[in-house]
Amino acid sequence: MTTPPAGAELRLRGRWIAPGRPVVMAVVNRTPDSFYAAARFDDASADAAVARAVDEGADIVDLGGVRAGRGPRVGAADEIARVIPLVTRVRARHPDLVISVDTWRAEVARAAADEGADLVNDTWAGHDPALMEVAAERGLGIVCSHTGGARPRTDPFRVEYAPVDGDDPLDGVLEDVVRTVSAGAARAVSLGIDPASVLVDPTHDFGKNTWHSLHLVRRTEALVALGFPVLMALSRKDFVGESLDLPAEERLEGTLAATAVAAWLGARVFRAHDVRATRRTLDMVATIRGDRPPARTVRGLA
Repeated sequence: MTTPPAGAELRLRGRWIAPGRPVVMAVVNRTPDSFYAAARFDDASADAAVARAVDEGADIVDLGGVRAGRGPRVGAADEIARVIPLVTRVRARHPDLVISVDTWRAEVARAAADEGADLVNDTWAGHDPALMEVAAERGLGIVCSHTGGARPRTDPFRVEYAPVDGDDPLDGVLEDVVRTVSAGAARAVSLGIDPASVLVDPTHDFGKNTWHSLHLVRRTEALVALGFPVLMALSRKDFVGESLDLPAEERLEGTLAATAVAAWLGARVFRAHDVRATRRTLDMVATIRGDRPPARTVRGLA
């Protein structure tokens, strides 16, 4: 069996992040209405969640203030009020931790940069073109995502992608993802962002049905081949739930299965609600790949 090539390494603000191993990005949402109830945090519980994530092996924390799906309107000022004080506290309490802010708004990214954030996780594919300019001006990394043209906080409905030549009709979504994230990454590099600080994310579930998202997992190598660190945000998503007919609270095993496949195929960064389980899964995959030695090897030797 041929092992797929390892994915690109990640560098933020001139520092390599977890070199030689997959990176865990912990989800900490300062929202009262996240799709996964266990990920809803107020000010006090968010601080504890960050500390727990660090203890369980997170390399990055991704702080968000707006639910991805439909819900009550959250304006930019409200988002800033939810997220930026948390960025300030996390930076003070965890000076070496990489801080990502999940936002599509340039003004939120600018405020986060002022408080010491390292990365902007733009899950809405450049909806605000100025956001990437802020990242470049402030020396932040950027996540280039794909939504199939969907606007922020909208759900997909009967999404279709034009078929391409080939044996698999689902390659249409893959081609659209590759084209979109490649264009985003090229713009980021043209603005002066370090290519090792430009992540590409196929953005499962956003602008996609379950068949699309499953196909993007199995075709991870096509994204890895672009040469940028690949981010996989798989954790407890609907494509996992629909595959197994399970609610968000019961999707851990399915998430870890998808995580293992994507890690084997070279994805580098994994956004996760369940940090310890994800860290162990990724370490085991890295060991099977030969990228990481076993922690100990005494069986049959002592």
